[in-house]
Amino acid sequence: MTARSICVFGGSGFVGTHLVSAIARNGWRITVPTRNPVRAAHLSPIPSLKLVAADIHDSNVLSSLVAGQRAVVNLVGILNERGRNGSGFERVHVEFAHKLVEACRKQRVDRLLHVSALNADADHGASHYLRSKGRGERIVRQESGLDLRWTIFQPSVIFGPRDDFVNRFARLLRTIPFGIPLARPGARFAPVWVGDVVAAMQRALADDGTAGECYELCGPEQMTLREIVRGVRDRLGLARAVVGIPDFAARFQAAICDFVPGKPFSTDNYKSLLVDSVCKVNGLARLGIHPQPLDAILPTYLI
Repeated sequence: MTARSICVFGGSGFVGTHLVSAIARNGWRITVPTRNPVRAAHLSPIPSLKLVAADIHDSNVLSSLVAGQRAVVNLVGILNERGRNGSGFERVHVEFAHKLVEACRKQRVDRLLHVSALNADADHGASHYLRSKGRGERIVRQESGLDLRWTIFQPSVIFGPRDDFVNRFARLLRTIPFGIPLARPGARFAPVWVGDVVAAMQRALADDGTAGECYELCGPEQMTLREIVRGVRDRLGLARAVVGIPDFAARFQAAICDFVPGKPFSTDNYKSLLVDSVCKVNGLARLGIHPQPLDAILPTYLI
């Protein structure tokens, strides 16, 4: 096993980019598998990081990627699938988790950090997304055995540079001239800064006492979706109405967007919004991290 070596699956994504940048500064040697090295080229300036073109769903390839690693991080996830039956979520959140745990145990990897989501529930999740996230967690808990020490993170919606939450609403607000129709405007979130999420993961890598623990990750404020979108609007200085729409209209909006390329909103997204994304016990406090509020960070990247 190579000292301080780590393989980060999903390392070229939003959270992954922030994580690998941070742990590289702490001396880790990092492997980031990717389907498309060109799209991950923004990571190439990190001298201790190696990009590997790979099909991570191939069990043999997966086994070779984790061989010799001191730790593995699973950040692989999707918010929407191409179809509507849950099979896309199953492949990414469940089948991959099973293959990854199996590969880690085969190669005697000691440590696994697994990023899930608040409200993940294998049996009673409100959406395909939340049920598949829950099944992925169940696999990590039940199949890791005694030799693979895991830590699970369940964040609320994550914000920061390159996020797909605040920036998505910013794009919509800039595009729609008079106002934005908002589904589930009263849905509550506790937006958590990506820097705090990364800090939690770094604490877990450094502290063996976090093994076998699950940490909910939330920012310091609970906000409705309407409040978040209005905050983005005001930060951009736009004169836009933020109009909450009733659930029957939201379901119709989602059903139409199911067939829009890129799925800016979907029926599965709507179902996820039926459950408030707030912490019961904030894991950041358990880890000694004081979370940053949305208003403190937005000015650093939303202009």
